Amino acid sequence: MTDIVPIRRALLSVSDKTGLIEFGRFLAEKGVEILSTGGTAKALRDAGVPVKDVSDHTGFPEILDGRVKTLVPQVHGGLLGRRDLPEHVAQMGEHAIAPIDLVAVNLYPFEATVAKGAAFDDCIENIDIGGPAMIRSAAKNYAHVAVLTEPSHLAEVQAEMAEKGGTTLVTRRRLAAAAYARTAAYDAAISGWFAQQQGEAFPPRLAVAGILRQTLRYGENPHQQAGFYVDGTDRAGLATSRQVQGKELSYNNLNDTDAAFECVAEFDRPAIVIVKHANPCGVAVADDLGAAWDAALRCDPVSAFGGIVAANRVLDAAAAERITAIFTEVVVAPDADEAAKAVFARKKNLRLLLTGGLPDPGAPGLTFRSVAGGFLAQSRDAGRVEAAGLKVVTQRAPTAQEMADLLFAFRVCKHVKSNAIVYAKGLATVGIGAGQMNRVESSRIAAWKSEAAAKAAGLDRPLAEGSVVASDAFFPFADGLETAAAAGATAVIQPGGSMRDAEVIAAADKAGLAMVFTGMRHFRH
Repeated sequence: MTDIVPIRRALLSVSDKTGLIEFGRFLAEKGVEILSTGGTAKALRDAGVPVKDVSDHTGFPEILDGRVKTLVPQVHGGLLGRRDLPEHVAQMGEHAIAPIDLVAVNLYPFEATVAKGAAFDDCIENIDIGGPAMIRSAAKNYAHVAVLTEPSHLAEVQAEMAEKGGTTLVTRRRLAAAAYARTAAYDAAISGWFAQQQGEAFPPRLAVAGILRQTLRYGENPHQQAGFYVDGTDRAGLATSRQVQGKELSYNNLNDTDAAFECVAEFDRPAIVIVKHANPCGVAVADDLGAAWDAALRCDPVSAFGGIVAANRVLDAAAAERITAIFTEVVVAPDADEAAKAVFARKKNLRLLLTGGLPDPGAPGLTFRSVAGGFLAQSRDAGRVEAAGLKVVTQRAPTAQEMADLLFAFRVCKHVKSNAIVYAKGLATVGIGAGQMNRVESSRIAAWKSEAAAKAAGLDRPLAEGSVVASDAFFPFADGLETAAAAGATAVIQPGGSMRDAEVIAAADKAGLAMVFTGMRHFRH
């Protein structure tokens, strides 16, 4: 197998023309015959680069509105023919098939066409056929052909050709792997779109693709490897973020930051979410971010140390000063003004991520979790409960303030690991119990945390006194609700649906609590 393959003939057909002209000029200077089609050929000619139309090379015209122009033996024979097999070389000579040593192809912008909401027929016309076929042919014959599928590949190959006089085997194999990954991702996007058009949420074969955004130092633990992939959609969040400052992000940083940002996007008013180990430890809504920070921090100042902070507004200097008063790993927000950036810059290790927008909590999509031999897929929890959908089941109905706090608490509960209990007062969390094996223990932990937070603030009464409590799933027994009542809660929001609902309702009435059922559960395992 030959290591260095000189480039004598190249086929260029790209929709993204980044770097095309420079690369075309380089090839022309090296005496490479350039074959091309359509808009690529025109762009090269307009820049003074000599080009031969593929139809002139093959002797076969473009037909069917350009749908067939490279699907001919003169192209695929030139890509697939093995130069090291005499019989291949003889057959190529017999049929006047000239070898093609390099192909630069990036595909019709199908994903972008779908993303902009184009009509069905327009999406169909942006499914590339000839491009993937050429890519796969060239990649299969990587021993003799270099296949370039990304604009960045042009400069890489140009540098290697300038240094070595051709492409190396190592580079061609790497490019072939990238080529098959690209066509696989392209087909995944098309198959997913087709399934969606037919209303198939879970087709018989589900193809999932990602683009490597960053190789991480390690995974959850130092002995694990990890990478951050984006799915190519334009949903705001980590995938759209830019890191303004700070150390390299870790796997755990990214996981926790996503949890915080998804939670903070739930609220319309200025909000702050503080997360530790993927669980909110403080959430608050206020008139401005600074006030929201103060209220969120009060919930659990111990856990907030070394946490992740998310905001749903442009960060200002006042909020930045408050946030940087304690050790914080990551701050994420749609944007930050220059004064805020200057404040954060004092903490050189703090990572500041700006996303340009907020994720839509109601957006459709799938979430995934690996299991032995496969993975689980489900629709994103886009459920949202509003006041009109609540059912009052107790003798006493919630007051207006209790109702506002109940809706707030249940919205936070959606982002707390099950079993989840959230106490809230004044649109701020005052106690959170997460991830316990039974609901009564989560209730007790949340109540205990409210007591600890009160002591830290120098108060003589638990923060949970006079609060409301939210449960992500129904109370299977009255004991969890009784624990909340003992902690000082005055109103409860829960899905309902237990065999013992009547018993739980009776306990609420006995304690003088108002209770509403949502009919919607928010398990988060």
